[in-house]
Amino acid sequence: MILGASFDTPEENLAFAKDQKFPYRLLSDVDHKVGAQYEVTRDPEEKFNEFARRYAYLIGPDGVIRMAYDVTDVAAHADAVLADIERLSE
Repeated sequence: MILGASFDTPEENLAFAKDQKFPYRLLSDVDHKVGAQYEVTRDPEEKFNEFARRYAYLIGPDGVIRMAYDVTDVAAHADAVLADIERLSE
């Protein structure tokens, strides 16, 4: 299962998903509580502090985080995750 999360409202996420034809479920974390748990919030004095850092997590069926990704190359990210899923499945 693939989920996305952002600090945007449900309405903003819905508009984004429709506009971008984003096929995955998007969760809204408007109070940043989940973001704080996953350490993606920015310091209040940091530029763009209203946005989450772009991180992705590969979570196993047991609920344990297997990999954490600081997503800097969006185009290559999916291939990296798929390769890790295959490697971890062996």
